[in-house]
Amino acid sequence: MDFDWSNPYPTYRAATHARNVVATSHPLAAQAGMRILWQGGNAVDAIIATAAALTIVEPVSNGLGSDAFAILWDGEALHGINGSGPAPRAWSLDYFRRKYGRADGSIARPTRGWDTVTVPGAVATWEALHTRFGRLPFGDLLQPAIELAERGYGVSRVVAYKWAAAVPDLEREPGFAEHFMPHGRALAEGELFRFPAAAATLQRIARAGARDFYQGETAQAILRIAGEEGSVLANADLREFRPEWVTPLGQDYRGYRLHEIPPNGQGIAALIAVGILQHFDVASLPVDSIRSQHLQIEAMKLAFADVYRYVADPRSMECSPEEMLAPAYLAARAKLIDPGRATNFAPGVPRGGGTVYLTAADERGMMVSFIQSNYMGFGSGVVVRGTGISMQNRGVGFSLDPKSPNVVVGGRKPFHTVVPAFVTRDGRPVMSYGVMGGEMQPQGHMQTLVRMIDYRQNPQAACDAPRWKLNRDFSLDLEPTFPRAVAEGLAAMGHRTKWIDNSYQDFGAGQFIWRRPGTGYIAASDSRRDGCAAAW
Repeated sequence: MDFDWSNPYPTYRAATHARNVVATSHPLAAQAGMRILWQGGNAVDAIIATAAALTIVEPVSNGLGSDAFAILWDGEALHGINGSGPAPRAWSLDYFRRKYGRADGSIARPTRGWDTVTVPGAVATWEALHTRFGRLPFGDLLQPAIELAERGYGVSRVVAYKWAAAVPDLEREPGFAEHFMPHGRALAEGELFRFPAAAATLQRIARAGARDFYQGETAQAILRIAGEEGSVLANADLREFRPEWVTPLGQDYRGYRLHEIPPNGQGIAALIAVGILQHFDVASLPVDSIRSQHLQIEAMKLAFADVYRYVADPRSMECSPEEMLAPAYLAARAKLIDPGRATNFAPGVPRGGGTVYLTAADERGMMVSFIQSNYMGFGSGVVVRGTGISMQNRGVGFSLDPKSPNVVVGGRKPFHTVVPAFVTRDGRPVMSYGVMGGEMQPQGHMQTLVRMIDYRQNPQAACDAPRWKLNRDFSLDLEPTFPRAVAEGLAAMGHRTKWIDNSYQDFGAGQFIWRRPGTGYIAASDSRRDGCAAAW
């Protein structure tokens, strides 16, 4: 790829060029990964160290109670791992109806607290990656995070902003104030935060491995507190959990191939969108033009129309991912796009009858795309007292509609928003990347990929470029830096647009590592976060 190295967008960053890279949303976490590479570890080792450090330095987005997903190139082949946990076995539609049913027959969905917590998968995912691909001892990989938790660190700008925003909603959730309000309030930028409870938990995991979290002392602490606070999370729910190795789904685009983790995640939305967009000559249109943006928005609408209708735990889906990606089906969906007018699309019939992202690459050729999330800010708000484990609230991803394929069922996995991405060409690795941020993720995957492949924008420029975000009602949020003339043109086409002042919360944040044989990698880190692409 012969990139255009100019960057017309407001930024204070440039692309990084190196043979070893760790890129993520916090510099201390990126440095944790680099430390492991310096010690002789590989990219998987670096990812685990970075992920562990992020649970300490960016607790607003992830924690030891997170889920995680990864796509990695081991030097010869591509692998995927789904580290999302299932619902407690005691969950059912009747369970929620009994606890949260209204007089009119509807159910008041909880969004915080123990009844949003599914089995956390991140710690088991770290160990599964290490067992198969790691080089250094597992315990060594957690030492940077342990030191950060014990010694403390100064809270960074974006983390402080998100921390303050979360406190009013979460200060009464079990364990939250004890662990995340050490002075009776949110931490301000630059204040020292120590996390000794999480340090002790990480020490136990370093000694005993993931077994401690799911069967040992930490597991017993989780279950004891959960029982005291009314959760039905059971011993078997933790003990029997295993991350799932999966084959990534792929979709060709202009000679490259985009890969995503298959459902229960929403990554297939990016594959559908680029499969539809391939039927249009996007590169013939100016990069930030009304028509180019319109085509991308409409392709994303079509993708989400199907994803929201069909994606769930694979055991519950009414159609297969292969049917949703069938070339004839995507060609037919592409024909529904009106080049001059916005449309609200219904789902097709494909059958024939909140988050941190991190990526690392080493000079031996291993590349890892990894994402880890508590979902909403601080997840469920529940922190297991004495352990520092903040629990995700992925149970919110279930439907309470009995007709939905995503209806809550004990032991099943909910619809998941967190998705890593990977790009290959002719069967060889090209880029590990991701754009964190809820439903922004597949949209960010598509928008930045189009900029790099169709318009040859370098990874940092593609990362810094202004973004739009589709909402579930097909309204369109626009970033403050989005061109006003383009916004007016999209509105004239019928798009329902609104300006969002907050780029930190709504438009995601990307990390990119593009492989250049012979010279190493080109890396980029999003200006919307505190992070960096650390390299040597």
